[in-house]
Amino acid sequence: MRSRGLVFAALALFGSCGLGDAAQAQSGGTGAAQTARQALLEMFFSKSAGTFVKHLPHATRAALEQAGALTMLDQYAALGGQMESQQKNLQTFETGSVFLSAQNPTSSDKFEVLVENDALRGDTDDIELSFHTYKNGEAQKTPYMPQMTFSMMQESGLWKLNEISITIHLPLADPDFLKGITTALKARAAASTMGAGPAMQSSNKSGNEALVVSALHTIVTAENTYATTYRNVGYTCALMELDGFGGGERNEHQAMLINAGLAGGKRYGYVFTVSQCAGASSFQLTAAPNSSNFGQRAYCTDQTGVVRYSADGNAASCVKNGTPLQ
Repeated sequence: MRSRGLVFAALALFGSCGLGDAAQAQSGGTGAAQTARQALLEMFFSKSAGTFVKHLPHATRAALEQAGALTMLDQYAALGGQMESQQKNLQTFETGSVFLSAQNPTSSDKFEVLVENDALRGDTDDIELSFHTYKNGEAQKTPYMPQMTFSMMQESGLWKLNEISITIHLPLADPDFLKGITTALKARAAASTMGAGPAMQSSNKSGNEALVVSALHTIVTAENTYATTYRNVGYTCALMELDGFGGGERNEHQAMLINAGLAGGKRYGYVFTVSQCAGASSFQLTAAPNSSNFGQRAYCTDQTGVVRYSADGNAASCVKNGTPLQ
């Protein structure tokens, strides 16, 4: 994924690591003798004024200057200087598999940036980096494993940062990943239904039931339109016949009156059922909760659009002697 937002996020990620004296010492010389990796280190970690801007392409510098945004880069450099005092154990490396390492002086916690690939091809060099954290000496697994590729190119004898690519890897079949995801989902579900307390549960149910009532009105309107349009058929007991968007011309089997989710008969934790269709004269529509987590009431209506409810959650009870909804 490539966008301006991700580019600035990438710059912020490097800045958040802090600026160390070691980076300036290892940045190497300037000019053609400097490697792309040295240029990248110098760009982000040198304390010398102007080094960040120096490694931007001419077109980028011109656009930023025209927009008056070069001042923002100066402020960025000043921010990095403030971070220096907070990160005394930062090390950068011009060669080898480790690009950057930072360790907490009061614990064994460590952050490392590793070089996964360094593809030098003439005047271009793609440096692919991965990020790793260690706590109590053990690598910390994360469901999202980002990798960044810094594409460097030579321009006027200097290595310039031409592009930043960010890739997020999701190991969908990894047991640890699946365990973490399912545990998080279960915890969230439990918090929303139990940990939120009775008041919140009641609020969630009320919100869902309001959507259910709105869906009932939508179906009733669709049924009346359907019966008027297809007088030889009348009301339909098949919700799917009210759907059919994108399926060609409208007809009695794909009337294109409601969305596919509602036409499937299950929505907002309720099951919608149309029955007792008698031509163009009448039909019965019910909505019953498929779980007590979503609401206790059952709802029903007919061609008139008057909605009633039954507190026991039973659709049959609603049809027989439901209470009109106020």
